Amino acid sequence: MSRLDVFIDRMVSQRACLDYAIAQTAALPGPVYELGLGNGRTYHHMREKIAGRPIYVFERAVASHPDSTPGDDFTILGDVTETLPAALGRFGATASLIHADLGGHNLAKNDAFARQISPLVEPLLAVGGLMVSSDRMYFTGLAEQELPAGAVPGRCFIYRR
Repeated sequence: MSRLDVFIDRMVSQRACLDYAIAQTAALPGPVYELGLGNGRTYHHMREKIAGRPIYVFERAVASHPDSTPGDDFTILGDVTETLPAALGRFGATASLIHADLGGHNLAKNDAFARQISPLVEPLLAVGGLMVSSDRMYFTGLAEQELPAGAVPGRCFIYRR
């Protein structure tokens, strides 16, 4: 499979999983977290689709497209190993939806990072909340969900508390 095909599968899966998760968590009142802003495509998509819930972005340094950049009040800058525990202290276990697309092209490095941040992400999610990730995560109290129609297995993962 070409790298282009892998990328297309990832993008199609990401949109299908995000749209599913947004619909499934629409009745939950808690905030939404975007872990990794990048150029802001998924943040922009969530901003267009989510009403009535604040979307907080966790990023080391903002470098997104101007139309896809959150306001300073909704940007949490720093290393996620520090900002996720701080968010737990600030917000508690209230996140209705968490999306993470933090990996790169090195699958072993992505897996090691997923193992490192999984215990930091898990306590942030509210009961009934969903976590959508581009990488397999390692949770003890969240259940992996079946993917929605249109998602390609292995390209996106969904977990529910």
